[in-house]
Amino acid sequence: MEVLYKGTRSDSQSVTASKAILQGLCEDGGLFVPNAIPKLDKSLSELSAMSYQQVAYEVMKLFLTDFTEDELKDCIKKAYDDKFDTKAIAPIREAGGAYYLELFHGATIAFKDMALSILPHLMTTSAKKNHVENQIMILTATSGDTGKAALAGFADVPGTGIIVFYPKGGVSAVQEKQMVTQVGDNTHVVGIHGNFDDAQTGVKALFGDKELAGRMAEKGVQFSSANSINIGRLVPQIVYYVYSYATLLKDGVITEGEKINVCVPTGNFGNILAAYYAKLMGLPVNKLICASNENKVLYDFFDSGKYDRNREFILTSSPSMDILISSNLERLIYRICDEDAAKCAGFMKSLSESGVYEITDEMKNMLSDFWGCSADEKACFDKIRSLYEKEGYIIDTHTAVAGAVYDKYVSATGDNTKTVIASTASPYKFSRSVMTAIDEKYADQEDFALIDELSRLSGVAIPSAIEQIRTAPVRHDTVCDKTEMKSVVESILAL
Repeated sequence: MEVLYKGTRSDSQSVTASKAILQGLCEDGGLFVPNAIPKLDKSLSELSAMSYQQVAYEVMKLFLTDFTEDELKDCIKKAYDDKFDTKAIAPIREAGGAYYLELFHGATIAFKDMALSILPHLMTTSAKKNHVENQIMILTATSGDTGKAALAGFADVPGTGIIVFYPKGGVSAVQEKQMVTQVGDNTHVVGIHGNFDDAQTGVKALFGDKELAGRMAEKGVQFSSANSINIGRLVPQIVYYVYSYATLLKDGVITEGEKINVCVPTGNFGNILAAYYAKLMGLPVNKLICASNENKVLYDFFDSGKYDRNREFILTSSPSMDILISSNLERLIYRICDEDAAKCAGFMKSLSESGVYEITDEMKNMLSDFWGCSADEKACFDKIRSLYEKEGYIIDTHTAVAGAVYDKYVSATGDNTKTVIASTASPYKFSRSVMTAIDEKYADQEDFALIDELSRLSGVAIPSAIEQIRTAPVRHDTVCDKTEMKSVVESILAL
């Protein structure tokens, strides 16, 4: 079955997967969605006998139908190689009554590697398929992890360049140093005076700037996106949920067809949306537990049906979730409003103009697959400390939000269905918060001293991604106001 991609705000466009990957965002600002969610065509027992790379092919071939078998397998081979420090790619660790899906074994020790290791290869293959000779300039906003993973993925990839905007002061010290020390002649990193939502809004405005696009075209350059708004980011994320089920089945933890829950720390909604798509493909998932930090706009939405970004923006110890405009939620809204593009566009227009929209009771009834809750800083730190003290297992702050929310879910529902928790980053990426949670005596220690102590406590070797930045020189020091993003891009592109 050929799968084409249409926009969430207009029925006028229908394009192949490769064109959707290249374009990134619809011309009207909407997001590309598949015209049908394909069903898994291999049994769960067959999948349980496969490697990560093989499962990736079986899932992605169903969505990326204009890629040949050789093209897709070549992309997968290049992506999921020795950049990952384990052959399993995404191993599972049982701890505290849950199954932690470790998505941080890639080059930049965060779950974004799972998709951003393959996106550059999907994009360059897409460019060849569509006879695109322009330079592809990746333009992206990051709340901390997407930026480094995208930079690492696209660094020195022929025919591409990348510009990353991040909130200055709104990411961890390790996250920032990972980005500003990035090598590669085609990489550009810019801090903005503002938060992630400001960066994301600015990037979307640049994508919609027709005058800028015209001047870029004259120079042979076009924008594309590495954010999870790009379908080429979202599809690879579906893979690891299918793989996690297959792993539990292979290990005898579950029986074939037995349902599991999936709990995801959620900011921009892409990661949990991928789990939802996996369920729609036929993966036996019972409940999708949406875990928010103190920026609990998503929890409030699932609770009330009202999305309201008009609230205080709180900087937390889980900065990748410090988001009030969850872009990927638009794909879910489109689905639950019966794929009525005009209706979806109306909700997004209301969000843009007033910061609020409210879905109908009928739409809210279609959200029964989800359960939302939030965890504050104390609950997050308590989870890190208790899991370490009881199990000797150390998790990062984002994973701790999910762990704390999962505990609330079990307490509220009594549901003891086996649950996979998406562990989205290495604790090394947030060592100060993690070590302070374990014991406040670490609060005043220097960052790399904390990293050394974390290695001693956890028994886990310091990842090369951390060792590399210990003495790496800063290569990117541009900082601008959120209103100056366009002029910075013009300067980088010499327009």
